[in-house]
Order: sequence, then C-alpha cells, then structure tokens
Amino acid sequence: MMKTITSLLAGSVLALGIAMGANAVTLKMAYDADPVSLDPHEQLSGGTLQMAPMVFDPLVRWTQELTFEPRLAESWERIDERTVRFQLRKGVTFHSGNPMTSADVLWTYNRLKSSPDFKGIFEPFDSLKVIDDYSFDLVTKEAFPLVLHTATYIFPMDSKFYTGPDENGEPKDKLVKHAGTYASTHESGTGPYVVTSREQGVKVEFDRFSGYWDKASKGNVDKIVMTPIKEAPTRVAALLSGDVDFIAPVPPTDHQRIAGNDKVNLVALPGTRIITFQLNQERRAEFKDLRVRQAIVHAINNEGIVEKIMKGFATAAAQQSPKGYAGYKESLKPRYDLNKAKALMKEAGYEKGFSVTMMAPNNRYVNDEKIAQAVSSMLAKINIKVDLKTMPKAQYWPTFDERAADIMMIGWHADTEDSANFTEFLAMCPNKETGAGQYNSGNYCNPKVDELIKLSSSETDAQKRAGMLQEVEQILYDDAAFVPLHWQNLAWAAKKQVDIAPVVNVMNFPFLGDLVIKE
Repeated sequence: MMKTITSLLAGSVLALGIAMGANAVTLKMAYDADPVSLDPHEQLSGGTLQMAPMVFDPLVRWTQELTFEPRLAESWERIDERTVRFQLRKGVTFHSGNPMTSADVLWTYNRLKSSPDFKGIFEPFDSLKVIDDYSFDLVTKEAFPLVLHTATYIFPMDSKFYTGPDENGEPKDKLVKHAGTYASTHESGTGPYVVTSREQGVKVEFDRFSGYWDKASKGNVDKIVMTPIKEAPTRVAALLSGDVDFIAPVPPTDHQRIAGNDKVNLVALPGTRIITFQLNQERRAEFKDLRVRQAIVHAINNEGIVEKIMKGFATAAAQQSPKGYAGYKESLKPRYDLNKAKALMKEAGYEKGFSVTMMAPNNRYVNDEKIAQAVSSMLAKINIKVDLKTMPKAQYWPTFDERAADIMMIGWHADTEDSANFTEFLAMCPNKETGAGQYNSGNYCNPKVDELIKLSSSETDAQKRAGMLQEVEQILYDDAAFVPLHWQNLAWAAKKQVDIAPVVNVMNFPFLGDLVIKE
C-alpha cells in the first residue's frame, strides 16, 4: 500500500512548524476505521468530521452543552434578518505558513457550495461578502434560524495552498469522491495537528503544529498515532493490554469488562445518531406499496435489537428526531407486531413474499453487521428473503452512492443538532442540483415533507417551527418512509491518565487539540 507523506511536502515552512521535544507526549489511539480522505469537503461522514477539527479549525464550534463557542471567528452579530457579521481572529496561520484571512473563508465557502455532500447544508445561503481581511458577512436567501449551526461546518482551507495545478496537471482544489485528488492527500489547515504520515487503512500520524493560534488550550499531546482496528474485540484488547491509549467506539458487550478494569475509564453519553434501513422504491416496485413498507416496519423488532444486540446501549426509535430535538414527537412509538406485518403483506398481495438484496457496513456503526443479520432474519418471517452483503465502510460508501442494493443501512447524526437536518439529507426528494436527499437511497419523495422543511428553514418562531418538524415526523411515520431502528449511544475508553471526558461530545468528534494526558 502506498505511503503518502502529506503536509510535510508543503514546504520547508511547514516542516519547521512542527516542534517535537525530547519528552514529547504521544497519544496512541484506535478508531474502527481511518478517514477515507484529508479533504474536509469530500464526504459528509463521521470519519471526516472526526478528522476535521484535528487538522482544520471551524469558525465556531459546539460545546458539550450544545451551545456555541468562538474559534476562528472571535465574535459575530446579527445585522438584519438575513445577515450575520463575523470577525476573524488576527494572527492565525495555516500549516503552510500562509496567513488566514477572509479571502480564505470566501474560497472555502464557495467550495462547500459546490460539494455534492455539503451543498445541501449551505443551500439556504445567498452569499459570503468580504468586508476586509478580518470581517465578512454570511447572507441567507431569507430569514434563517441556523446560521451559527451551519458556521460549525466552515473549516477555512488555505486557498493559496490549494490553488494551481498538481504534479499531474489537475487542479489542486479538485473535489471528487474516492479519486485520490491533491486535496484528499495533502492538507494545510489551521488546526492543532499536522498530518505527517498517512497509509490508508494502516496508520495516520499527526504532530502538534507549533504555530497553532490557540495558546489558551491546555492540550499537551504532541503526537497522535491513529491506527484503525476494525474488529471491536481486538480494539478493546489493544486498550487493556496497553498497546493503545484511547479507543472508539466501545461495543456494548465490553462495557462491563472495561468498567471493571482499574487502569482504564469508560465515558458514555446518550446518543442522537439514528440507525435506519432505507427501502429503494426505484429498484423495487413492491416498496412503492405503503402496505409493504408498513409490513416491513412492523416485522422488525427494534426493541429486541436494542435489548439483545445492543445490550441496552441504545434507544429504540420510531422517528428520526431524538428526545430534546425540536421535531421529536412523544406519541410516535416503535410498532413491532408480526401478526399485523403478515396481514399487511397478505393484503398487499405478497403473502408468499419476494427476494431482495441488502447491503450494510460492518465497521461503521456499533454492531452494524449483527443488526443487518437480525433484520434479515426478521424479514424472513414475512417471507421476504434477503441476500445480505456487508463490507468495510471504505467500500460501503461508494456502493451506497450507487444505490447498489434494494435495502441499505444508513445512520445519521444531525450535525446541525436540528431535526430538519435528518430530513434534508435522508427523506427529502433527491435533487442533485440542491443536494436535498443526498443520502436518500430509498428514493422516497413526498412534496408535503419538502414543503414543510423549506418553510421551517425560514421560520424563526421556535414553537411554530417545532410544529412543522413534528408534522414531518408524523408524515414519515405514517408513510413508513424508512425503517427506524434505534438511536445509537456513544462510548469511548482510555487509560486513566488520558482525560477524555472534557473533550468528547454527542457529535462524536472529540476535540483532541484540547486533550490532556496527565503524568
């Protein structure tokens, strides 16, 4: 496998920007997989969002209490109902040594607007207007309640570094999925770490950037070695043996084992990531029939999956929005009822069933492969025969983009911490131009849902907006638009001296730049 030295190739300035003392503090960590790209705009996924705050910094970021704190933007104010003005920090430099200015933010904004995965998030925005080197306005098309939510996605990139042709004559800023572009293999951000070595699927090494702007950070980790360990038992064993210092995710089956070890800590938080299956109505005519979709939802015992497979470390779901989100509707409950499922299949004329294909990842979500196997067995009870194929997430996402199976697993955390985000990506009518429905592999389409989501995007009255989002959840429930399984809880584990509790969050991208390893 090719080894790619990324950031260090940027030039001598970058090389001098890495300072490693004789007593360097090193964190050895293991995730279930490594990021598929260093391009923060290539793929809207958990791996990308875990990598981004290590290498890049956002304008603002979420706190553990789900409020906002300043990062590259030190302040902001609303000028009118469509305009928020941001003031940038002065003296911030990229890993290349180039200074960061509003021009880089504008360049980044324009690139986000062109990204297939991210443009849906930025669809409500009209423009970014530069005022001077350190101030700019974000202008929305109409009144918009989620400007700061969206600003958490703006990780300014080094426009000078990514401008011009690469050694193959291709534009350095080329944005293509799974294509090995310059931006996917090279980086120059403002974040706390520089990528010094990357071997896809084997190891990624990060060194502390000595020119990092956040001098108030108490983080003391000089070097991070991130090794992907796909198998959960192997990952846990590596922590307990001392081979690594920090792991994620932690499977529910190992919580007791870790909690009972006096050398490690387990940190857990209630989760907001929904795990679902989508039923492709374009591939299968049967899925166009509401009775068939309802039968599938009633045939799947998601409460049983939570109890037996997730060991209680999840919450069975009947909707997208978790409790606490604006769209959450208390009356929507899981609806496992095998007899009703069989009756619905008979009513629809499919009592004898039919065969389908199903795909799921085997290292992206907690127990994803086991969940897919359980769902396949449950569908067999209503005579739906499933040809199941599972694969590592690096292989899965290209097949998902191709809509390569009749039923596909997808998990989603609303990265804006808002109910509308689920629907925008998972349930709106797919639209390549706007990015709506980007991850709607079921090709579900209900114009009323789209209308409500669009109305909610400009409604600043919180109560009215919540009513719209709850109506969306009711429609999706009645339509059996997708198969809801559960909200996946989050767990991390580390050696006791690795103080992970202050840096983990429900977004599931720990702020490792602030991590402290105690002596």
